[in-house]
Parts: sequence; C-alpha cells; structure tokens
Amino acid sequence: MQNSDRDTAEVVFSREDGAEARALRRQLDAGNLRRIYRGVYTRNIDSPLEAVVLRNWAAIVSHLLPGAVLAFRSALEHRPIDGAIHVRRGQRRRTLEMPGLIVEVHIGDGPLLEPPAPDVPHRSIYLPSEARGFLENMATARGSSGRVLPQENIESRLDKILTIRGDFKLNDLRDQAKTVADKLDMQVAGKRLDGIIGALLGTHEEKKLSSKLALARASGKPYDPDRLELFDVLHAALAGEVFAHPANPAASGRALENFAFFEAYFSNFIEGTTFEVEEAEQIVFQGAIIPNRSEDSHDILGTFQAAATAPWRGRPATTADDFLAWLKNVNALVMQARPDKGPGQWKEKRNMAGNTLFVLPEQVPATLAEGFSRINALADPVARALMTMFVVSEVHPFQDGNGRTARLAMNCVLTDAGLCRIVIPTVYREDYLLPLKRLTNDREAGPYVRGMARIYDWTSRFEYNQPLHDVQEQLGRCNAFKEDLKNYRLIFPENSASTER
Repeated sequence: MQNSDRDTAEVVFSREDGAEARALRRQLDAGNLRRIYRGVYTRNIDSPLEAVVLRNWAAIVSHLLPGAVLAFRSALEHRPIDGAIHVRRGQRRRTLEMPGLIVEVHIGDGPLLEPPAPDVPHRSIYLPSEARGFLENMATARGSSGRVLPQENIESRLDKILTIRGDFKLNDLRDQAKTVADKLDMQVAGKRLDGIIGALLGTHEEKKLSSKLALARASGKPYDPDRLELFDVLHAALAGEVFAHPANPAASGRALENFAFFEAYFSNFIEGTTFEVEEAEQIVFQGAIIPNRSEDSHDILGTFQAAATAPWRGRPATTADDFLAWLKNVNALVMQARPDKGPGQWKEKRNMAGNTLFVLPEQVPATLAEGFSRINALADPVARALMTMFVVSEVHPFQDGNGRTARLAMNCVLTDAGLCRIVIPTVYREDYLLPLKRLTNDREAGPYVRGMARIYDWTSRFEYNQPLHDVQEQLGRCNAFKEDLKNYRLIFPENSASTER
C-alpha cells in the first residue's frame, strides 16, 4: 500500500519484521491503532472492530491470502454471510479467525484466467466467473450443506438468468460450466448443474428440481417471484385490517346507472381519456360518438357496460382459471374499439410505467393465478377487493386498459358481497397512484390500505338515486372533478357546502 493511502485508510497492513512493522507497533502501544489480526491494524479506535472488519473484508483477505479465489456460497454472494467467507488457496485447509469474521480456507485450484469464463481480479483476490460460482455450489459431500447455497436459491438464480437473458444465455452458461468443470476436475458438480439447467429448459426430467419456482418454469407455467413477495406483503397487511362494510347505495335502477357512469368517467380520466361530463353523458346515455374521438368514446362506453351489466358487474371468479378468463373478457369489452391494443389478449411485450417494469409476458398467467390464491385466502370482501385491484395492476397483463380492468375487478368483488363500489375521483388521482408506487417500490402496504379505505368511505356517502346532474353537482362540491391537485383537496359530502381549497 502506498504511504499516501495509508494516511487515510481505515485498515493498514505490515509484514512481521522491518521498520514499518516496528513503527506500527509503536502506534499500537500509543493507542493510535488497534490490532485486528497478525499484521492487520485499524486507525479507527472508536467503531466496533467487528464492523471495521466486515466492511474491509476484501482488503484484509487480499493481504492475508493473495491469489485466493472465493469458494462455495461466497463464490456467488461475494460477501461474508453470517460472519464467514470461503476461499480456495493452496493445499492446506485452515481457518482464520478475527473479530466479526471467519475466513475458511479450502484446498483448491487458483484462478482461471483464460476464456471462456475467466475469474475476475478484485484487489489481490479473485471473484469466480459465474459458471465457476454455480459449480462451487453443486457440492454434495458430507459437511458441505452448510457451505453451499440451498438448491432452491440456485434454481431461483438460474430462473432469473433464463427470465432476463433468455434460454440462449442459460445454455451459454451451461457450456462454460462444462469447460470450467473439466479444467478444475469438477465433473460431478458439472453433471449436477447440467441436470438442473436442463430441467429448467425442459430438456431433462423435472425430478432434478426442488423449488416451486423452478418446477413451475419446467412445467411451462413460470411466475414472477418478486411479485409474489409483494402480494404476500399486502396480503399480511389486509388480513390484519378491519374494514367498514357500507351497503351498496346503487344496487339497481337509476342509482346503479348513475354510479356506473361516474365510475366509468373517473376511471378513464385517470388513464388520460378525458371528456367533459356532458360529453361522456351523451356517449353513455345517448349513443353519441364524439367527432374524431371514436376510440375514446368506446373506452368510456365499454367501461360503463362492464360496471353496469351482468355478469361483469357482480359475479367474480371462483377459480384461478375463471379469474384469468374474467380479466380477458372485461379487458376485451373495455378496449373493444382498439384492435391494435390486442383487447382481451395477454401482452406480448413487457410494459412499464415510469421506472416500474411489470411482469414479463410469459409469466402473466401463472403470476395472476398465484395472486388469485392470495385473494381467495382473505375472508373480508373489502380486503379481497383491494388485493384483487393490486394483483391486476401489478401484473399489468394487457397492452392497454390495465388500470380500468383492475378497478372493475375490485368493484366486482364488492358488488358480489352487497357492498358499495369504489370511485377514484380526479382530485384523488395522486392519493391513489402514489401509494401503489410506494407499495411496489418500497413494499410498504400501509399507505395503500389507508388511502383506499378513505376513498371508500368518501364514495359511500353520496346519494346516487337522484337525477344525474344532481349527483354531479354534489360531487363537484366535493372537488371530485378538480385537476389542480396542488390547490384543491378532497372534501367529504357532509362538508360539501364549503368551497374549501
């Protein structure tokens, strides 16, 4: 290490003799250094030694074991786990112990430096190539189970490679692993890895696999494991919540049509299909097609039809297969005027909103089915409705119309239970979308649950069995139609005489 680096480095090193070592020992005696290991010191005299060691593990191992190659689970994780790091170096098995870190030194070959899968230098040690990393975790010898990653973890990593990079890259990894196995005399590990990859690709028997994710892939029903974790976060939050159960104020007649009209109007407005209320009224109740806006007009009409008519209004699916069919049929109804968007057909390309990437096309059916199992496991109908909306929104299974389809699916569950449906007015747009993003990005379910409970309470307080224009006026007094979200906020009906801003 250069002297200029030593002046600022948290950890400094020396050999056991010479002027440099004597100078460091004098600093140690003076209380300016602390000893970590033989020839390893830190200038940090305040922080716990365990913390200092862990954040400097690569520099320490590089000094003590130059040329070592990370081994076993460390070969893929590239960091200490549970205070241990595994390396291969030389012909002697030994253990180095220091505060917060145990370095397990295993017998083995040094780095491979030639193609097709060279190991990567990092300081004075080596990070194994991806192929070698997987081979290191194929060990099955006695005592190896605590050193290698569980097979479920390995299968998950390989499935991610297949999902993100494609079968060509996974086959390429398999070929590289065979070459590395031959060079390092790891043919048994190579054969086991080949079997797992082959089973994922459908060329070997599924019995070589153990994880639910990998078995789903092998059976042609891959799902998105990250989304399932999100679904579980929301499921746990909803299962512990107590919701109000407002009776349906618009079960039939004029009230039903008025509610369905505003449900369709606001649901489309959120998605950018905007009309004046009077124009939307002409579309829904008079069959008008607004000039130069035929597709937009049909979007409003299709959403209204799904919200107002059987079976889409109030007959939710009872099985996963029925759930998938229900979604396809409703999306086809809503998007019927946009054949270029593939109405009622699963998307063919991965879609995104902002920086959120939704589920891959091949993972859509199985991820929705897994989501339905979590919907069905909730006892409270409001919880099931909110879970339904999030599952559909998070998968984003169609090229277009996902938000409208998700909200219709939510409301279908509520109507089936004899409860009020939910409307998301324009003024509440950010209060609806931002908690969804927070749940997706930060895995915080609370804002979504609280925000939806609030707008549900708001929706249930209106009198829908009156002339449409009277309902519109009441909604207007509550700022429902306001687009200026900085200066207007949602007002509840009991305070609607106010013009609070």
